[in-house]
Amino acid sequence: MEQIISAVEELDGALVLRPEPDGDAYLYHAPDGRPPRTGQPYGTITTADQPGDTASHLDAPDRWRVNVHVDRGIFEALTGETPSALTRPRDHTAVDTVLPHPVYGTAGWICVVNPGPRTADTVTRLLRDAHERARARHQRRQRLSPGR
Repeated sequence: MEQIISAVEELDGALVLRPEPDGDAYLYHAPDGRPPRTGQPYGTITTADQPGDTASHLDAPDRWRVNVHVDRGIFEALTGETPSALTRPRDHTAVDTVLPHPVYGTAGWICVVNPGPRTADTVTRLLRDAHERARARHQRRQRLSPGR
């Protein structure tokens, strides 16, 4: 988990919020060092089950999950389905496997429990791509509202 967080922190304008040490992390593009007033993080690291989100069994020891918002083409390439038409059952307890997010898959989020040799490079690349999309959105907003 720390390697992934370190890779994100190296990105220009990255902000990683961790309300608790060794707990969940929220990944933003925020060149001013403050989380955006609007919008969601482009990625998260989840370290425990949440109400309505228990399919990955994150309350078990040494389990955590990376969640990344990806564009539709990437989602389809990784999962073989479109976000709006997820029909195949999936084992969300599987580790080191790219899957649609168990709750937010239909919104274009993918996830990996305990990224390892098969998925660590993919997860890092997806986070870099998501960061770049967030950076581009930030720049567009700045051009449209220069007084912000």
